[in-house]
Amino acid sequence: MMRVLHTLVVLALIAAAAVVYRVKYEATRHAEQVARIRLEINREREAIGELQAEWARLNNPARLQALAERHLTLKPLAIPQIHDLRNLPEKPSLDPDPIGTMLEALGTTGVDPTATGSVRPTPVPPPRPQGAR
Repeated sequence: MMRVLHTLVVLALIAAAAVVYRVKYEATRHAEQVARIRLEINREREAIGELQAEWARLNNPARLQALAERHLTLKPLAIPQIHDLRNLPEKPSLDPDPIGTMLEALGTTGVDPTATGSVRPTPVPPPRPQGAR
C-alpha cells in the first residue's frame, strides 16, 4: 500500500513540476512580448518627436516668408486698396419661391398645383336610378 502511495506522490510531483514549468515558460514569453511592445512604443514616440520637429521647422514663419518672397509675385497692400463695408455691393435678392417661379415660367395654368401625379384619381360612380336598389 505504501509503495502505491509513494508512486502516486512521485507522479503528482512530476505533474506539478510540468505545470510549473509551463506557467514559467508562458510568463517568460509574455514578459518578452511586453518588452518588445515597449521597445516599439519607444521607437514610435521617437518617430513622432522627429516628425513634430520637422513640422515645426517647415512651418517656421521666417522660412515661409523667404519662400513666399522667392516664388510668389506679391506686392504690399496699398492704403487705397483698403475699403470699408459701405463700398461693398448689395446682396442679391433671393427668390422666396423658386419652384413657383419655375412653374409660372413653364406656363402650367389650369393645372391643380397640389396634384403630384403619384396617385390616380378614383372615378366617381354614376348615380343610381331612383327606383332600383
